[in-house]
Amino acid sequence: MATTKQKKDEGAQFLRYFGPLLNALRGLGGSAKPDEAVDRVSTDLKISDDVLNETLPSGGSRFRNQVAWARFYLVREGLISSSKHGVWSLTEAGFKTHLTQDQARSIFLKWVKIFQEQRKQKETSEPVAEKVAEGTGAVSTDYREEALEVLLSLAPAGFERLSQRLLREAGFTQVVVTGQSGDGGIDGFGILQVNPLVSFKVLFQCKRYTKSVVPSQVRDFRGAMSGRADKGIIITTGTFTAEAKREATRDGAPPIELIDGEKLIDMLERFELGLNPVKTYELDHLFFNEFKV
Repeated sequence: MATTKQKKDEGAQFLRYFGPLLNALRGLGGSAKPDEAVDRVSTDLKISDDVLNETLPSGGSRFRNQVAWARFYLVREGLISSSKHGVWSLTEAGFKTHLTQDQARSIFLKWVKIFQEQRKQKETSEPVAEKVAEGTGAVSTDYREEALEVLLSLAPAGFERLSQRLLREAGFTQVVVTGQSGDGGIDGFGILQVNPLVSFKVLFQCKRYTKSVVPSQVRDFRGAMSGRADKGIIITTGTFTAEAKREATRDGAPPIELIDGEKLIDMLERFELGLNPVKTYELDHLFFNEFKV
């Protein structure tokens, strides 16, 4: 019994982020990119590096995942709008709402009940909600997780070529994969043309694994870049530790852009590379409930 209770408690950990996420978006002017919102929540709550560095079995950030679950329910509650362009923004109601922990739990339980009714009626399928409703806290098997599994199954050379294609789609030119061993971790380079008069040579490194990139790896990459480029990019299917993120933007050192597994899938979505958009509908029970009385 104790194990089941612990499992349920862990599954509901994201409830603590309902109110802070609304506060974070308010502090950011009412809207933000997911990374901005997640970073603001961690700053506001003074989340420790140990928590920020914790990963899921899939390799993703547990903290980011939990904040995303909070957004999932706040969207259902009508406090955050469901943007199609990767922006989290408050609705009019969201701007005015300040949630306590008890209120957050009430919202969660309300939607758990709705999802359970939907399952019973077999009028719609909510696999993501079902797993959370059961209190497992597990990550759903959706297209993002499936895409990440495919990326992890690629050969190192294949992942480098995919990164090359991604950079070209993002506006880089003359993108070359070197693939040379003993090149200080440099897997390729490209040219980013900012405007007709300004361009930058950018070096990139590809890390296809589920582990977290640590600060020493960022420093090693920067050392390999020295004298060869003004900017670097590390692309990984895993995550970056909080220390690695700070190292990448350290004052006085050449900046390094970090693309983790979540951002990588975001970019595949944006450019529709390997991900084909499909339009579908879900039943809005609240709408029909109005006409049942």
